[in-house]
Amino acid sequence: MEPPPFTITPAILDLVAQIAERVGKLGLSDDSSSASKLRRENRIKSIHASLAIENNSLSLDQVTALLDGKHVLGPAREILEVKNAFNAYEQLTEWTPHKLEHLLEAHALMMQGLVDHSGAFRTGGVGISKGVTIVHVAPPASMVPGLIRDLLSWLESTDVHPLIASCVFHYELEFIHPFADGNGRIGRLWQTLLLSKWRTPLAYLPIEDLIRQNQQEYYDVLAACDKIANSSQFIEFILKTLLQTLDQTHTTDQVTDQVKSLLNILKNAPLSATECMQQLGLSHRPTFRKNYLNPALAKNLIERTIPDKPNSRLQKYRLL
Repeated sequence: MEPPPFTITPAILDLVAQIAERVGKLGLSDDSSSASKLRRENRIKSIHASLAIENNSLSLDQVTALLDGKHVLGPAREILEVKNAFNAYEQLTEWTPHKLEHLLEAHALMMQGLVDHSGAFRTGGVGISKGVTIVHVAPPASMVPGLIRDLLSWLESTDVHPLIASCVFHYELEFIHPFADGNGRIGRLWQTLLLSKWRTPLAYLPIEDLIRQNQQEYYDVLAACDKIANSSQFIEFILKTLLQTLDQTHTTDQVTDQVKSLLNILKNAPLSATECMQQLGLSHRPTFRKNYLNPALAKNLIERTIPDKPNSRLQKYRLL
């Protein structure tokens, strides 16, 4: 079969080299309790972000509580989406990326109770719309089994670097759109699987979280690659996202739990010092500044919204 259409650019090669250098610095592969906690936190971030991209409204705190076995109020479908996704991500180590039966098994787990035919290819046509405009028409359903088998065969035999191959597979799966629903979350899951087969700690890297933060660019790049029938732009986008995620994960692994809690509450919007203290349950401002705010500023994890007036009464703080 012909390989999927993509071009390995100098920018892609540079990103691959940078990522390979960063992977060795990850603190996700040892068996300490802190590393185990970090792996779980990152797995929950991945699940929350991947589902948020698909319009699941549950917050990170709700997803965390749900996966801790606590009762959570929310739409039954969205709660089921979280439980299914957790089961799928927990199964990663049992799957072989190029096996069709494993891909279908993953879809069955991810979409159980959410669609009529989980674990099966779609039987009808599908298009992706943006408002009233159709931005992508997927191949006819009759072509899907052959296209997926060809893609998996390429994946098994290619000598392309695994970082690049994982991006190509992600893009091609979204282009083929083999399932009636769940294509996005399966594409992101399978890229995580491919990355983990290259370097085990990447199974716990929450790349989905940064994709969610750059969701419109994610869709725009997919559309741009469709137009030119070449996935190089998507490869660059995902590799940049992966590199940024590695840098953030390494940095946050080196900070205190207090700073991590501050970063967590700043995820959705900038907050003032008073608002931060309220959400953290703090009342002593010197303690907040010493243990939370100042260390986060010193490590360039957050920034002031009014940098030239640090004492402004309108001052807020946001993630970098």
